[in-house]
Amino acid sequence: MTTDQIILFTLFGAVFALLLWGRFRYDLVAFAALMLGVILGVVPTDKAFSGFGHPATLIVALVLVVSAGLVRSGAVHLITRTLVDATRSLGAHIAIMGGIGAVLSAFMNNVAALALLMPVDVQTARKAGRSPGLSLMPLSFATILGGMITLIGTPPNIIIASIREETLGAPFAMFDFAPVGGVAAIAGLAFVAVVGWRMIPDRADHKLGSAEIAQYIAELTVPEGSEHIGKRLAELRDAGEKADVEILGLIRNGKRRYGTSANAILQSNDALVLKAAPEALDEFRTALSLGFSDKEREKALSAAGDGLDLIEVVVPRDARVVGKTSQSIGLYWRQGSVLMGISRGGRNITQQLRKTTIRAGDILLLLVPKDRGTDIAEWLGVLELADRGLSVTENSKTWLAIGLFAGAVAAASVGLLYLPIALGAVVVAYALTRIVPVTEIYTHIEWPVVVLLGSMIPLGAALEDVGGTQLIADLLVAMGSGMPPWAILTLLMVVTMTLSDVLNNTATTIVAAPVGMQMAATLNVSPDPFLMAVAVAASSAYLTPIGHKNNTLILGPGGYKFGDYWRMGLPLEALIVVVSIPAILVFWPF
Repeated sequence: MTTDQIILFTLFGAVFALLLWGRFRYDLVAFAALMLGVILGVVPTDKAFSGFGHPATLIVALVLVVSAGLVRSGAVHLITRTLVDATRSLGAHIAIMGGIGAVLSAFMNNVAALALLMPVDVQTARKAGRSPGLSLMPLSFATILGGMITLIGTPPNIIIASIREETLGAPFAMFDFAPVGGVAAIAGLAFVAVVGWRMIPDRADHKLGSAEIAQYIAELTVPEGSEHIGKRLAELRDAGEKADVEILGLIRNGKRRYGTSANAILQSNDALVLKAAPEALDEFRTALSLGFSDKEREKALSAAGDGLDLIEVVVPRDARVVGKTSQSIGLYWRQGSVLMGISRGGRNITQQLRKTTIRAGDILLLLVPKDRGTDIAEWLGVLELADRGLSVTENSKTWLAIGLFAGAVAAASVGLLYLPIALGAVVVAYALTRIVPVTEIYTHIEWPVVVLLGSMIPLGAALEDVGGTQLIADLLVAMGSGMPPWAILTLLMVVTMTLSDVLNNTATTIVAAPVGMQMAATLNVSPDPFLMAVAVAASSAYLTPIGHKNNTLILGPGGYKFGDYWRMGLPLEALIVVVSIPAILVFWPF
């Protein structure tokens, strides 16, 4: 080996060791390795930051912003609220939730897809009286599987398409991954829904504590022209149960109706009295197209600049609002804010919210103008609770958000627009239409992933330039000496899967994809089957909670232990190898 090869292999070995150790953040480890590579002369200075402008890095960042827009617009709620039912059997629930998760993951970041569906899954588990651990792991695996289907579904696919463009002159198109990734995803989904979930230890004593999340007494109004006008209040209870919202009663003309309110015929500007967590309240409002407040306040809130925030605050004894109502202190006309709900130790509230006297110890749910939450909390003299990422769904823009995204995907698929340009145009459109407020655009980008990609891409290129990937390819080919090409392809998949189970799948792809290209060159066959094998294998990280962020996200809520993942993950990985190799040979022959 040359000196440059030794230095780069040492750098990669150190990076992988530090990533496995987990003591330092992966982005800092990768950036430090890049800087060291430049200092040692193995990465050219003029290419040191080329990774940050690489199409793969840009696509990953843009996909995260687009995902946030689809969430805020209510596009995801539109799907989940019509398909999720707590009365289904566990196997049927996993099949449907997994299918939804896989489809969403094909067109948005799979971490974002899981983050959206996880609260729905947990609520369903609570209603069904079972541990969420029985369904969260299958849901996580399903969202990882779905990412294999399209170019934008997962970072490994984006990176591999970029590597192909650099070496062969043309990238993989949006749905080039679908034949192989689709076969793997369908087989994997069938496995987790029918067999896999039975392999998960049932820790029935683990429940995700809903008591930790405040249940608010809240009000939502029936706007003029609503499709619910003329219905009985009782007809909304099914929608309430789906969203985990309890309908307590009705307020009309400022007065609470009792007794017969279940049979009351709804009129415009009626206020529904509800008991729910903030997320459930927003889902119920979106599903039924209800209003935050009366017509006048609703109109003023809709015109409020960059959007709205939901904040939770606790009321100390010396707060200005203690002993007063939100109406008497002018919360709306002084601060442009609305009291959405009150949590008072589980006790019900019998008056209209804005006429209810606030007590010390109350927890308030406030609807406030964007980025003014801290100022308003200080004005009230209350204390903000830790930010739980509450957001206000812009359900009036659901179809606009879907249409813009679908148009971009279609334009990129037929070659009308380069994918980064198409996604960038969607981000601009989302900002202009305030689907994603301008002030939030950068907060939705996962900067550590951007730094990781930007740092590892120049290192991977340097390793290829000095012949390092050729050495690894020669070693793997030598290990498969005398074997047919499909057997060597299988060996590459297994090695890549093993790396991805313990390392970041992005880092694994950056190393494994060039190796696959070199193996194809050595065997004098097409590189495409090897690239597809790496794409599938790098995304197949099911043995540990550290192999993929989705697996890490469910570790606490599911009550899992480190050793629980391999029980379902090992046979799933074996299944993916078994079904993927024939699919690759059919759709991407040597």
